[in-house]
Amino acid sequence: MNKKSNIAVMGSNGFVGRNLSNRLYNDDYDNIHNFHRGNINLLNADEVYSAISFYNIDVVFICSAVVGGIQTNINNPYKFLFENLVIQNNIIDACIKNKVKQVVFLGSSCIYPKDYKQPLKEEYLMKDDLEPSNYGYALAKICGLKMCEFANKEFDTQFISLMPCNLYGNDQDYDPIKSHVLGALVKRIVDAKHNGDKEVVVWGTGKPKREFLHITDCVDAMIWSIHNAEKCKEYDFINIGTGTDISIRRLAEKIKKYSGYIGEIKFDVNKPDGMKRKCLDITRINNIGWKHNIELDDGLLRTVKDYEKNKLS
Repeated sequence: MNKKSNIAVMGSNGFVGRNLSNRLYNDDYDNIHNFHRGNINLLNADEVYSAISFYNIDVVFICSAVVGGIQTNINNPYKFLFENLVIQNNIIDACIKNKVKQVVFLGSSCIYPKDYKQPLKEEYLMKDDLEPSNYGYALAKICGLKMCEFANKEFDTQFISLMPCNLYGNDQDYDPIKSHVLGALVKRIVDAKHNGDKEVVVWGTGKPKREFLHITDCVDAMIWSIHNAEKCKEYDFINIGTGTDISIRRLAEKIKKYSGYIGEIKFDVNKPDGMKRKCLDITRINNIGWKHNIELDDGLLRTVKDYEKNKLS
């Protein structure tokens, strides 16, 4: 990929896609083509093929996906499996047919078995059953990384699959139903502060532990991987994260601190926890030359300020 490459960002109106597209513009890439459900039907294979063909695309970043929090995943397993399969299949197949050499497929750490050995190494894929609360989404992402793996073997492509931990940061979705845990917590706690609420109720026991990667670092890893495609192609897929996790209870306490909220945080133990722990082994990505830059405390402070400035309602 160079400054003149025709670059397609699939899912450019989503959290990752928006941040990626902005980074590419800021880095002076000249030919960025943003595709999302507002200007292309990613569920239509012919439309996806035609778009990649028309713009003579050289590099594709696959950020498009149907996403949501625990309850949304539980309520819509068919939608999460079907639509994610169709979207990624259409894009990957169109890239193969149009002879696009470089693709980055963004997966998810939910591909790993539930309550498995920690930290989660790439070798643990499909060693045990998946977490039921996001089974459909996880299964789709596994199929996506396998399609990229098989494409590389059969068509000599440079399709890279990156599996990030939980992402957060500027311009994320703060909706309490659709968002992931960190965004939902930021909204609840900051809103409670501004509303003068005496308590905030958090789902679950607060005991599960999660790993969080700032969106700036995720975007950096995606672009870095294209420039280091030969190294990345040595592996079927690669974890990206910080290698450090935190309990949901401790995370809520940190958000409370950085937001200045003085009320009480309570936990609704009747709500689901999801996996007990999910922390990635990032030895592989570190060994080939990439490491995160933004630590959680710094990232949380940035995120609280972002919500207060741009999203507070």
